[in-house]
Amino acid sequence: MISIIITAFKEEKTIGKCIESILSQNIKEKYEIIIACPDEETKKIALSYKGVKHFQDPGKGKSFALNLLFKTGKGDILIFTDGDVYLGKNAINEIIEKFQDPKVGFIGGRVVSQNEKTTMLGYWSHLLADIGAHRTRLKRSNRGEFFECSGYLMAMRSGIIKEIPLDVAEDSIMPYYFFKQGNKVAYAENACVYVKNPTEFKDWLKQRKRTAKAHTKLNLYEPDFPKMKSFKNEIMEGFMSIWSYPRTPKELFWTQMLCLARLYMWLSLMYEEKVKKKYYNDGWDRVQSTK
Repeated sequence: MISIIITAFKEEKTIGKCIESILSQNIKEKYEIIIACPDEETKKIALSYKGVKHFQDPGKGKSFALNLLFKTGKGDILIFTDGDVYLGKNAINEIIEKFQDPKVGFIGGRVVSQNEKTTMLGYWSHLLADIGAHRTRLKRSNRGEFFECSGYLMAMRSGIIKEIPLDVAEDSIMPYYFFKQGNKVAYAENACVYVKNPTEFKDWLKQRKRTAKAHTKLNLYEPDFPKMKSFKNEIMEGFMSIWSYPRTPKELFWTQMLCLARLYMWLSLMYEEKVKKKYYNDGWDRVQSTK
C-alpha cells in the first residue's frame, strides 16, 4: 500500500494538474491520495477527483502538517509532493522500484524546472536544478553518501519518523534520520517533478533566503549533520562546476550574475540572522510569481 500525500496552501489553480499527473499513471501498487490543505478553495477542487481523501491541515505550516500526516497515511511507503507542482510519467513506479532494495529507507525525486531558459531567472532555475541539485544528488547517491532531498518529491518507509522539528528544512532532516539509522538514501533520477520557479527577483531572493535559513539550525538538533547547503559548500563544490553549463555568451553573463545574486543572498541572510536576529520559522508563505 502506497500513501501519496500532497501538501498544499491556496493552490486551487494548480492542485488539479498535480492530482491528474498522479491519476494518469499506471501505478503498480495499491495506493491512496491524501490532500492536506487548510483552505476551502484547494479542498473543493481536490475532492472533485474521485477517491481523493482530505486531511484538514490546521494551517500552521508544512512541517507541522507533516508531523500529523506521519500518523495518517495507511501505506507502508509514504510519498510526499506539493500542490503547486506536477509529476512526470511513471514517477511513482520509479520510486516504488527503488524501494525493492530493503536497505533503502528514503528516496528523493528529480526536480525539473518548468520555466523557459530564455530569461535570466529561468536560466538560473535550470542551472541550479541540473548542476546544483541533480548532479550532486546522483553522485552522492551512487557513492552511498548522504544527500539532502527535495520536498517537491520525496518518499520514505512509514513508521520510522514520528516527529520533526518545526524550524529546520524538512527535506534535510527527514532523510538524515534514516541515514543515521543505517538506511540508504537513494536518488530516483527518473522520478521527475516539474516545478515553476520565481519570475521576479524579489520572489527569487525571498525563496532562496527562506531555503537557506531552514538549514541554519540543523546542527542544533543533529550536531553531526553533514550540511550541504551553506555558503562555504557553495564555493567549494559548486563554483567550478557551474561554468560548464552556459552555451552562449548571454548564458555566460547570466551565470556571472547568478554568482553575484547568490553572494548578495548569503550576505543578506547573514545580516538578518546576526544583526536582526531573524531566523527561520515554519509557516505557509507564498511566493506569488511561482503560482
